[in-house]
Parts: sequence; structure tokens; C-alpha cells
Amino acid sequence: ISSLTSLLCVVFSSAGQINITAEPGDNVILPCRAAENKDVIIVEWSRTDLRSDQYVLYRNNQFDLEHQSPSFINRVDLLDMRNGDVSLVLKNVTTDDTGTYECRVVQGGKNRRKRSFLITDPICIINLRVKPGESVCGSEAPAASWLLMEERNRSDVRCWCFLSCFFRSAASEL
Repeated sequence: ISSLTSLLCVVFSSAGQINITAEPGDNVILPCRAAENKDVIIVEWSRTDLRSDQYVLYRNNQFDLEHQSPSFINRVDLLDMRNGDVSLVLKNVTTDDTGTYECRVVQGGKNRRKRSFLITDPICIINLRVKPGESVCGSEAPAASWLLMEERNRSDVRCWCFLSCFFRSAASEL
């Protein structure tokens, strides 16, 4: 199943927010770009619909695991970190990952002796919705069939169980 690629829907809204819909198990990229002409010193991704400690922090060229939410440990990565790309990769999403994510950055100028740090308002706001896919068995109950086989000249009896699922495609409902 992990080798299958599922449909990922990205919708840009007029308020500068991005809406992303994914299915459980997907790896999702939360796209974001900072100003290209300044060094990215700190990247903070946070879940605004949860407690204030639900965030991912990247500083000193590494993830700050001490301050990172346990739910994100070993499940996040920054896509590129070049030319202002601070997109977050969220791996193996679950329905618990549904929510609003904001990205903030601290940037410094090119002159390292005269850094001016600025904690900005969110530069990206992403609404992530992780919705479960439909069951491959549909809504019908599985049926079990039993088949008894007897071999000649032997007294042993073998029993085979067959479980069948009924797949109902969305196209058949149209």
C-alpha cells in the first residue's frame, strides 16, 4: 500500500492560505517560501488550532528536538532550505494531523557582522485536512464460505476458508 500514490489536493485561497487534503499514510508537503535575499536562521512551524507547544523548530542548521512536539519527532523534514524554501514534509499523516499550520521565520541579512533579526508574522498558513479513505470492502459485510475436501484412501479432512470482500466503486454510484 505504501508504494501506491494517492491523490493530493492543493487549493489556493484568496486570503493567502493554502488548503491541502490528504489521506492517512500520505507524506504531505506544506509549501512555504521565505525571502530569498536573507539567510534563514530559524524556522518555526506551529499548529495554531492546538496548544502553543505543538510546533516544529529548526535552528542552528538542525531540528531542535528538545522543544519539538513529540507528535512530530521523526515525522518531519524541511524540503530544501535553499533559496528561501522552508517547506515542511510531514510523513505518514493521520487524522490527528488535521489542522491549521503556520510558518514563521527569523532571517538575517547577508552581512553576518550586522545581523538584524526579525520575528515575522506567519509567512504561510496551511489548512491540512487528513480524511480517511473508503473501505475496500464497502459497506457490505464480508461473506465466509466453507469447503470440505476429502482425499481418497485417507481419512483426514481438510477445511478451507474463503473470505471475500465486495468492492463498491464510486463510479458505480453515479
